[in-house]
Amino acid sequence: MCGIAGFCSFKENYTAESPKWNEVLHRMRERINHRGPDEHGQYLAEHIGFAHARLSIIDLANGKQPMTRKIGNKTYTIIYNGELYNTAELRNDLELRGWKFKTTSDTEVILVGLIEYGDAFIKELNGIFAFAFWDAYHETLSIVRDRLGIKPLFYSYKNGTLIFGSELKVLFEFPGFSPVIDRQGLCEIFGIGPAKTYGSGVFKDCHEVLPGYYNVITRDSLKEYQYWKLESRQHTDTYEETIEKTAFLVTDSIKRQMISDIPICTFLSGGLDSSIVTAVCATELAKLGEQLNTFSFDFDGNDKYFQANSFQPSRDRPYVDMMVSHFKTNHTYLECDNLKLADALYKAVDAKDLPGMADVDSSLLYFCSEVKKYNKVTLTGECADEIFGGYPWFHSKEAFESHTFPWSKNTEPRKQLLKDSLIKNLDLDSYILKTYEKSVSETPKIAIEDDVTSRRREISYLNIKWFMVTLLDRMDRTSMYSGLEARVPLADHRILEYVWNVPWDIKCKDGVVKHLLRESSKGLLPDEVLYRKKSPYPKTYNPLYEKLLANRLLDVLSDNSSPINALVDKDKVQYFINTPSDYGKPWFGQLMAGPQMLAYMLQVNYWLSKYKIDIVI
Repeated sequence: MCGIAGFCSFKENYTAESPKWNEVLHRMRERINHRGPDEHGQYLAEHIGFAHARLSIIDLANGKQPMTRKIGNKTYTIIYNGELYNTAELRNDLELRGWKFKTTSDTEVILVGLIEYGDAFIKELNGIFAFAFWDAYHETLSIVRDRLGIKPLFYSYKNGTLIFGSELKVLFEFPGFSPVIDRQGLCEIFGIGPAKTYGSGVFKDCHEVLPGYYNVITRDSLKEYQYWKLESRQHTDTYEETIEKTAFLVTDSIKRQMISDIPICTFLSGGLDSSIVTAVCATELAKLGEQLNTFSFDFDGNDKYFQANSFQPSRDRPYVDMMVSHFKTNHTYLECDNLKLADALYKAVDAKDLPGMADVDSSLLYFCSEVKKYNKVTLTGECADEIFGGYPWFHSKEAFESHTFPWSKNTEPRKQLLKDSLIKNLDLDSYILKTYEKSVSETPKIAIEDDVTSRRREISYLNIKWFMVTLLDRMDRTSMYSGLEARVPLADHRILEYVWNVPWDIKCKDGVVKHLLRESSKGLLPDEVLYRKKSPYPKTYNPLYEKLLANRLLDVLSDNSSPINALVDKDKVQYFINTPSDYGKPWFGQLMAGPQMLAYMLQVNYWLSKYKIDIVI
């Protein structure tokens, strides 16, 4: 993976002031150097500037970017962040058409493919990617994002000038562009957060290239084009065929995503999803006489303080031990203590440029920094729950009947610390409802389905468009903050396209959660792991952590210069701190309860201060 950044304007001649604009590119690239510390590159032409920070994974010696090809009097340049998993097939096709390659990198395959086929080539890519492609002859810039939004790509387009980059922070290095939050941005933070509306950059005039889209900038305009979308259709495969095809798609995706010129590892929680990924990787490496590195995460004190509940019925450690023993992996147990967890809350904001999933983010950021000491590429089990229906709200009568996001059913916890005047001004309930209804209305359906099936599609669509993207954002920023490339093989678009149309009585046969995934993995895992009840990513249950957060937030509020004082009510915060937390009633997802509300507010204050944000309501 890498980091990309750049700008484009047909009203400017950047080469007339090369030192100035090369310095801007340098600053933009420096802001995302963590994404690619191995190699750097810049490209400046009359109307375009590109910057690239490279994490070397494929063709370490020859994959330098920006990468340019000149064909006669036509020049083409690309900067690319991602991994392509069907490089060999695409290269073979292009070679049959007469193309010669100078490298073994996937970057060159994409560059040549775009020259040969134009924008139609984007549909042929199987991978995770965000890239910018400059056609100097036709004076067009395309910025492109993968189908599921696994790799980030933000931009701002004002007065004919485009600024873009892998992370929001690079936009603010462009002269004259500063961070501003308006009413809509505050509604995103307090009403939708830690998720965000797709396409939104939260900051005023900041946007995100939509998953499955590319934007084309010409002298006249910026236009959006959709090259991929989910489609609903009748499922005609038998039960046996469905199991067989799912098994193939899952294992094929994992094997494809093992491609690397350096050693890979996996995250291993002992849950179904990460165990499937680990099993395939360990088995494939064993054929080569190699041992897989695996890593699991937990928190200091959880052996004493863990509280089983409906969301987290059991600890991970016994199942991790079982997998390590079964597949003979080289395993490392990582733990995080209270102080490191709380301190990393601020680094998590630095990584995401927004408040996030509080200590869910900060812990993963810390763990990724530790994994990076051993490996630069990891495979994870993310996204299986969204695709195969693993979350409680897929099975809950309450979720089916609620007219809101199923992972955030009650809006009251979101307001309980805010000033009454701000609550009235923002009208969070209306914002949430409008956003929810827009997403639901976009759900692809087929006319012959009954109301229950139709509603189940809506819940699935919300998970894919919202919850899954939130977790993918978390994974990208927390891993890339330390220059660790995290791949998500269960989020292969081929798996999603197929499973999307599989009937629920196969996905969840006999009421078994993720039955389809379990059956397609029979014989791959020990039965104790294969049929383990879902338990999400771990969090700390140490009461001293909540006390630490409470003291830090009170310290923040006692400082009159703290920007969050303009938004929260100190008396409400004190009452909240004095009220016992209910870990079993999260206000977002399955993990964010009372302590995470305190952590989220600490993140909001740090964010407002660190980014010197102007609030304009």
